[in-house]
Amino acid sequence: MNKSVLSISSITKKIIMALLGLFLIVFLLVHLGINLFILPICENHAEMFTAAAHFMSTNWVVKVFEVILIAAFLIHIIYGIILQIQNWSSRGINYKISGKAKTSFMSRYVIYSGLVIFLFLVLHFYNFYFIKLGLISAPAAAMIPFPQEEHFYQLVVYLFSHDIYFSILYIIAFIVLGIHLNHAFQSAFQTLGLNHSKYTPFIKAIGTIYAIVIAVGFSIIPLYYMIFG
Repeated sequence: MNKSVLSISSITKKIIMALLGLFLIVFLLVHLGINLFILPICENHAEMFTAAAHFMSTNWVVKVFEVILIAAFLIHIIYGIILQIQNWSSRGINYKISGKAKTSFMSRYVIYSGLVIFLFLVLHFYNFYFIKLGLISAPAAAMIPFPQEEHFYQLVVYLFSHDIYFSILYIIAFIVLGIHLNHAFQSAFQTLGLNHSKYTPFIKAIGTIYAIVIAVGFSIIPLYYMIFG
């Protein structure tokens, strides 16, 4: 990565993180909307999910968006780590101990929830994205030919139905993500200077609702197949 990207001011990094965070927040809603068709919410839900997977795999606009999305994830993670290290360095050990009560729980530990999410993303890419691209093989027990996107639905259902450890980890990861998002949502608006005594409580409420929708929405998919799969 270009050194100039890493050497910009902390304020600029925070603004970039906030903008990328809001971008990722919108992406998660779209991702959830597609993933919900994994559940039997309508008669042709599998066909609708497969059609969405096919569109995502073949449309050039989506492919460009994928590159932007991956870059957004990486920059968001890198800047988050850099800012946290700078924050620790500027505070000093004594300040950290005496100042704990001055910051919220998530402000102090958001870096750790972010790292948990990053580790889950690595596993998520391994189990889904890399298989879809044909870079690795699907589980042999699933007997699914890949990388054809029409079999992607079968892979998702198989993993959630047969791999209880992955399903539990998936649920835990999205609960952590929900906690992370609850802080990140309002923090992004604050960083961009969009906070005011009149509408900040509304932003916080929307952020909490959004975080719950994302955490619960993604979690009910593996939970359903763990119970009924």
